[in-house]
Amino acid sequence: ALHEGHVISAEELTEFLQPAFTQNSRNLILFLQDTLSIDDFTYLSESYGNKNPFQNEILQSAPSSLVLPAVDCKATRHLLSFLQESGNWKLTNITDLDVSQLEVNTSKPNLLVVQLQPLLSGLNGISTLEAIAENDKIIRRLTMDLQERGIHFSVIYTAVRPSRISRRTDVMWELRRQLMATEEEDSLSYPPLNVTTGDEICILFYAGNFSLKANNSVAIDLTNATFVTRNADTSSSECSSANTTLSLKYANPVNGISSLEIRFLMSNKFYGASARNWSTLDSVEIVQDGEKFAKFNVSVISAPAEYSFHCQLVGTSNVYPARLIPSNNEAKNWDVFISGLQIQGFNVENNQFSYASDCTGFFSPGIWMGLVTSIILLWILTYGIHMIMQLTTNSRFDDPKGPALSVPQTE
Repeated sequence: ALHEGHVISAEELTEFLQPAFTQNSRNLILFLQDTLSIDDFTYLSESYGNKNPFQNEILQSAPSSLVLPAVDCKATRHLLSFLQESGNWKLTNITDLDVSQLEVNTSKPNLLVVQLQPLLSGLNGISTLEAIAENDKIIRRLTMDLQERGIHFSVIYTAVRPSRISRRTDVMWELRRQLMATEEEDSLSYPPLNVTTGDEICILFYAGNFSLKANNSVAIDLTNATFVTRNADTSSSECSSANTTLSLKYANPVNGISSLEIRFLMSNKFYGASARNWSTLDSVEIVQDGEKFAKFNVSVISAPAEYSFHCQLVGTSNVYPARLIPSNNEAKNWDVFISGLQIQGFNVENNQFSYASDCTGFFSPGIWMGLVTSIILLWILTYGIHMIMQLTTNSRFDDPKGPALSVPQTE
């Protein structure tokens, strides 16, 4: 029995998983997704009518099962290394998702790690639904194949980080916006990506969600590959006092794309008006398969050279505070979505982000609405007081016992 709101720690998760290691048949399958929350099973099953993506009934048909609604991100992040240390497993990574040629030697313990395709919840809910449905088919295909062979196994279905955040009132204060310059590293779901020159870090890059979409159809979620598994090749990145380039190269990020490179080009210049240096993200480039080149101009991404830059939403949409504007025809085929962006390409000290300059100005829409309303009410009050001060009383009054009061027209 679990209490509502309780998050399973790494120690508790280890205790819960012990029965899976003591069974006679120690074949374990780990289905690892980038994001997943217990609410997804209800939300995605009920929000799209008959398009229920969860058709696999392995949980109901299993002789025993365990559902943990909330597990600490640090525990799931180190789950694979913990499983490898818990027994003499024969590790098999399944990345091409083709289980027809899978060979399982039941004479020794087997650990099968299946990297499911990422979800693209930041761009489109339908893409998330389709990705979940495809992952469900993969789980069903692999488990049915092992059952037909008569192989006994245990299954773990989890994700690197949650897709939904609790909105209970007792934790709302903890969910306030905190920049990485002030918050502790343990509060992050994963550390930022860093690029080093020699022994010093020259670039820091972090994003809560880093996703692309090609030709309005091919969804690519690079969050897990960039910050969790660290599969991004940054060897082509360049650092100098005047210009910095963050290069992220991915091999086979999705079916149909063999290579993908994303470049963030930053410059450090002195501006006489402010009498200081400013770092600016000048452009973002996407190179697909070494041939297709897309370039985006960037708006509103600049900060003092000693600071980092932070913005909650960055991408190609017109509603984002910081926009990526296509500058050639190829760029029009791409949609970019980056949430919780924080980047610093100059003056990195103590291997951590400096104070962050946010893309949101001091005068937010709410502040402007309050100011305008206050000014209007103040004007009405001032006008009313002015009109009251213009009222005058008669200097003489009519006495009913005396002669009638005669007021000459000259008065």
